[in-house]
Amino acid sequence: MAQYEHLPIYKAAFDLNLYIEQIVRNFSRYHKYTLGTELRERARDVVKLIVRANNAPKDDASQRQTVLQQLREELEQLKLTVRLCKEVKAFHNFKSYQVAINQVITLSKQNEGWLKSLSQANGQVVFDEEPAADGRSQPQTDRA
Repeated sequence: MAQYEHLPIYKAAFDLNLYIEQIVRNFSRYHKYTLGTELRERARDVVKLIVRANNAPKDDASQRQTVLQQLREELEQLKLTVRLCKEVKAFHNFKSYQVAINQVITLSKQNEGWLKSLSQANGQVVFDEEPAADGRSQPQTDRA
């Protein structure tokens, strides 16, 4: 079994879990047991997917990419849930929302970097996240 505690993405995801546990305590009873539960579960799922991606066989990059793509989707769902909590005023203050969303965005960026490194190692063409002005994704060039 591969070690995962050393991974920056794992550390960031674990910190996010701890932070979410703290802020959900301040949610109202209604939000604590609805949106708070969903936030906790999604944050735990993110950590589980990171561990699963790291434990994927080194020689099977496609399996690791599949898990990282699942992680991308889970992070987007977590981002949506955090934003929903903000809109329904579940957060005690704006700073709680700001810290949570920034941590999720940081995790998303780290996941994209991991996906990109796997794609480049396999010799695949990597596409930018943001489409070009005409709406199509552009292949990245080697920026070294």
